Amino acid sequence: MYETWVEVGDRVYVRRHRSFDMNTGLVVGDDGHGLIIDTRGSHREAAQLVEAVRTITAGPWTVVNTHAHFDHCFGNALFRPAEIWGHVRCAEELERYGEQQRANMIDYRPERREELEEVTIVPPDQTFTSTASLDIGGRIVHLRHFGLGHTSNDVVVHVPDAGVVFAGDLVEQGAPPAFADAYPLDWPGTLAAMLNEMPENVVVPGHGAVVDRAYVVAQHDELALVADLAERAHVEGLRDLIAQFPYPEPVATQAITRAFLQLDV
Repeated sequence: MYETWVEVGDRVYVRRHRSFDMNTGLVVGDDGHGLIIDTRGSHREAAQLVEAVRTITAGPWTVVNTHAHFDHCFGNALFRPAEIWGHVRCAEELERYGEQQRANMIDYRPERREELEEVTIVPPDQTFTSTASLDIGGRIVHLRHFGLGHTSNDVVVHVPDAGVVFAGDLVEQGAPPAFADAYPLDWPGTLAAMLNEMPENVVVPGHGAVVDRAYVVAQHDELALVADLAERAHVEGLRDLIAQFPYPEPVATQAITRAFLQLDV
């Protein structure tokens, strides 16, 4: 259900938004402290999220950005002065490419120009490279970066006492994975590392419906096939291999292009 909190574990909530079919998360500690996972794509969208959070808890909050794409972090300013956590490259990429993301989205969605021009881009101010653990009102929540995947800076949020994993856009449901900034050759290994370390059966993707472990395993296998076919296409040529890709041709072409960039480095 859209625009409604759904409790997927003990005091762990997911809100699925119509805009980009994107998920935000909320983990509430024993004292009402909240951990907000992603802040949406504008100040207006973030204001709606703030209002929604306040229907669950009146406590202070901490924020995590799962990666540096605008739809997950352009709402950050409305949650300050709270700490905003993210991978170190998330902060770097927002500093370097945030304005380009804004311009690209204005070109793509000109009807949202005013909304996007209102945004103050605020990168994470608390960064890490591999692992961090947060005390959220007496609950320990782990942040992990398993490697290159959907982006260079994907963060997985692990709530072990509730058996829930927020995978960000390392996992997507309802549409093929997005490869525009991806590392197709590394993505399967990164997802395999997450699966190996986190046995939970409740996985919240960055977009779409909440899924189980079997879904993530199946998506890993598709990503592994993409990587294998891209490597073969680099050597054998594309024409006879494109039909074997598990995703629609435009997505497959995007994945191949990104893989070729990796292979040609």
